[in-house]
Amino acid sequence: MKIETGQIAPSFSLYDSEKNKINLEDYRGKNVLILFFPLAFTSVCTTELCSIRDNIAHYNNANAQVLGISVDSLYTLAKFKEAQHLNFPLLSDFNKEVSSAYGALYEQFGFDMKGVSKRAAFVLDKTGIVKYTEVLEKASDLPDFNAINRVLAELN
Repeated sequence: MKIETGQIAPSFSLYDSEKNKINLEDYRGKNVLILFFPLAFTSVCTTELCSIRDNIAHYNNANAQVLGISVDSLYTLAKFKEAQHLNFPLLSDFNKEVSSAYGALYEQFGFDMKGVSKRAAFVLDKTGIVKYTEVLEKASDLPDFNAINRVLAELN
């Protein structure tokens, strides 16, 4: 399924790395940046999420909640978050339902792995409308954070 700008973001409930159930609707009234990433502890994912960590003030100033989502277990995500000192929630889509609903799931990935989240970014406004979407086919590519930041600036 492909998510288009202007549509309401698919709802979801996932567990975070602290074992809390997180609902997308919990963030109504805030902008949301959803970042799907393939696998914890890999080089590009670490670079991407540490960049967000280092610039979290920018997202906070944009009244934006950042949510990282991968198919890793919540236990793996807890270790990754701790090791990298990440300062935003990491959510486990272990059952692959949310990645699939957002059109961000590889059927085949490296080392014959099936069902790994694609690197993707979605910006939602305060009412849950999708304002930006980027799904990358190459896991080595990073989202266009300049474009993401422009969209977040326009929302405020």
